[in-house]
Amino acid sequence: MDASPEINTSIPHSARIWNYLLGGKDNYPVDRAAGDTVLEVFPGMVDITRHSRQMLVRAVRFLAGEAGIRQFLDIGTGLPTADNTHEVAQRIAPESRIVYVDNDPLVLVHAHALLRSTPEGVTDYLEADVREPGPILDAAARTLDFDRPVALMLMGVLGLVADDERALAIVRELVAALPSGSYLALCDGSTDDPAYVRAITGYNAKSGGVPYTPRTRERIGRYFDGLELLDPGVVSVSRWRVEPNRWGDAPEVSCAGGVALKR
Repeated sequence: MDASPEINTSIPHSARIWNYLLGGKDNYPVDRAAGDTVLEVFPGMVDITRHSRQMLVRAVRFLAGEAGIRQFLDIGTGLPTADNTHEVAQRIAPESRIVYVDNDPLVLVHAHALLRSTPEGVTDYLEADVREPGPILDAAARTLDFDRPVALMLMGVLGLVADDERALAIVRELVAALPSGSYLALCDGSTDDPAYVRAITGYNAKSGGVPYTPRTRERIGRYFDGLELLDPGVVSVSRWRVEPNRWGDAPEVSCAGGVALKR
């Protein structure tokens, strides 16, 4: 593994912007400027990042616990933060095997943090692009057994694929490679809040980074076609299987997702 890949600090990257919005330090001025551009128009972007992360934690907890999944393919993982997929899964099942995929060289620099698996399990990292699912599947097969159920995690990454049909084709190609008993956990920016859409439109026009495309909940729901969508369906990430708490339900945010089973 190349420990010193070239990092372009002149163009913002979604993984580093997300890290900034989550309060992380693994980002550059260009990423913070891009994040601030969004926040100026839509301060609620911080809520989206936090609730998306919390949905990931709840989904992995369900998958490793109730569903008994022991293999995870997490595409668009972003930079390490608290409660990464492998940490949540291996707390429940130490033998879990996780493959992370991202195309940001800075994530590669931090891969050693991700690679600290339990002795019983395995954690690996691939530098690859969601737009090319074939190479991802080929490389992931070195770590994961595609004859056994796999949880495919696509959390907030498909908005980076601008064309609706291409994004749908990517999901179908990835899901087709999974055996029966596998799951798809997915969320993405939704068009529920016009202020969020305006903020993303401004980001796309000014940032110079890869554009992000929010979609309607109906279009997000199409990613689950042919699968058994679990309750409560495609909902705001803040409302997906929320645990009871003294503060009540969180407000809805402009990011929707769900979890589905492949029979």
